[in-house]
Amino acid sequence: MNQSVIKALKLLNYFTEEKRELTLKEITEKAGIPKPTVYRLLRSLEYCGFLMKTNGHEQDEKYRLGLKLMELGNLVSDQLEIRKIAKPYMERLAQEINEAVHLVIAHDNQAIYIEKVDSSRALRLYTRIGKSSPLFIGSGPKLLLAFMEKDKQEVVLSQNNLESLVDHQPIAKEDLLCELKDIRKKGYSMSTGEQDIDTTGISYPVWNHHKQVAAALAVSGLSSHFEGENLENIKRKTAETALAISRGLGFQP
Repeated sequence: MNQSVIKALKLLNYFTEEKRELTLKEITEKAGIPKPTVYRLLRSLEYCGFLMKTNGHEQDEKYRLGLKLMELGNLVSDQLEIRKIAKPYMERLAQEINEAVHLVIAHDNQAIYIEKVDSSRALRLYTRIGKSSPLFIGSGPKLLLAFMEKDKQEVVLSQNNLESLVDHQPIAKEDLLCELKDIRKKGYSMSTGEQDIDTTGISYPVWNHHKQVAAALAVSGLSSHFEGENLENIKRKTAETALAISRGLGFQP
């Protein structure tokens, strides 16, 4: 593990409800490490937005927690709320269709799986809560990308090496943009063999009260399960569940 990162993050623990502002001297005394080292760590935390300095003379200026922590805290709070609301619906959907159900959000130009309910099948897909994935691979991530604002969408596409996870073949940007446009038009996303061979995923948007896509409700399993009448049943029930979760978040169609 990176000891410098650990040391820097430990400094944040010295800020409390009772002691919201600390001087360099106070932090150094609490940390028990050389003052120059503490100063460098504080500068790094300040640069990243985790700390900010109060106005004052250099000898008495103090540090306080930065706005970046509030941003991250709000993100965690939102995730906890949506997980709490979505989980019972996801459990019911997984029981009805007997496939794995995931809740996926976009964060830092990646897709993050924040909740999962497994199927009861003996053969299960390997996914885990906290897993990250490119936003251009798989039904859930691509749905999130499709409903992003155009400028954010372009940032994702420009900052990533567009290639398949399975065979590492390049993905044409023009083809991907056409697919994203089609996803927005249809209102759902479907992919086959993009994250694992012989698997299929279907995703529908979960909307918040601002009528923004807050997450993707993704169902996945062996491709042989996603055919004919069963496919239509999965699509219908997943769409209904995504709408129910959306209503729980305050969405009104």
